[in-house]
Amino acid sequence: MNNNSIIKKIGMQKVITLGILLLLLIFFSLANPTFRKYTTFLSLMGYTYYIAFMAIGVTFPLLTGGVDLSVGTGLICYALAGGYLVVYKGWPVWLGLLIAVLFGVVIGLFNGFAVAVLDLPPFLATLCTCMITRGLGSICSNGTGVPWPNGSAEGAWFRNLFRLKVGGVSIPIGIIWVVLAVVIMSIVLNHTRTGRYVLSIGSNKEAAKLCGINVVRYQITAYVISGFFAGLAGIAFAASFATIQPGLGAGFELDAIGAAIIGGVSTAGGYGTVTGTILGVLIMSLLKTGLPYIDLQANWQQIIIGIVLIVAVMIDIIRSRRVSA
Repeated sequence: MNNNSIIKKIGMQKVITLGILLLLLIFFSLANPTFRKYTTFLSLMGYTYYIAFMAIGVTFPLLTGGVDLSVGTGLICYALAGGYLVVYKGWPVWLGLLIAVLFGVVIGLFNGFAVAVLDLPPFLATLCTCMITRGLGSICSNGTGVPWPNGSAEGAWFRNLFRLKVGGVSIPIGIIWVVLAVVIMSIVLNHTRTGRYVLSIGSNKEAAKLCGINVVRYQITAYVISGFFAGLAGIAFAASFATIQPGLGAGFELDAIGAAIIGGVSTAGGYGTVTGTILGVLIMSLLKTGLPYIDLQANWQQIIIGIVLIVAVMIDIIRSRRVSA
């Protein structure tokens, strides 16, 4: 198999994304030797978990030609709701985690209904939900921060799902859950009716209707998947940070959507992969972790990330033009 065949099989966008990822790793490692420490890797993983779950979920609305802007404030809302029931109401931790995920599914169902049944523009519908979940998060926690069980406290076991301490060394086992999610959702997207129909809707919604596809059903399914993974992101966030504060989350959705676009998900829908999305997540996490090591202020970090997104969108536009030519 020649190089062109390999690139064609993997996908040019993935090859470019992987190349950028390797270049960033080399650059940050050479720019600051401290970056190569194990603690940096742990910090990178802490960012990666919740962005990864959000990005995997939001990939599906994007593939339908829509978007989900509620995942950022949503994950904080779900973590606050579940944590409040655990910490202040004495509910079991496992039940608080389940509530966080179910809350995400309900909001995803609401988004899907607003987009598919009420025919609201996805941007507007999910922007409204973004504001709703931000307010609900404060209501659920009575406007206070929620410290999920930590250290030796009863119920702190859930943190070991993402970072396990063995002999004083932290092992980021959360990467196992991320990989498992990527594998499962890749199978769903590439080898199930749901995945095929989601892609068909994004490619041409009217043609999908004419082919007998229940567009409403599969649009709703895409948003439910996004809500489910936002719930998982809430759990990952709660496991990574000591206290969840109301009002957080605004902008997290941009990290997730940006990661999906960097990974090759088309802004117009109908094209993209879950594996590409996770490569985009790694680039976003690497930028957030690595840029402070070269003494760049937060404002400059946002500018650089914005430029990376512009380049990713331009690549998507060029690809779309070549396909339609």
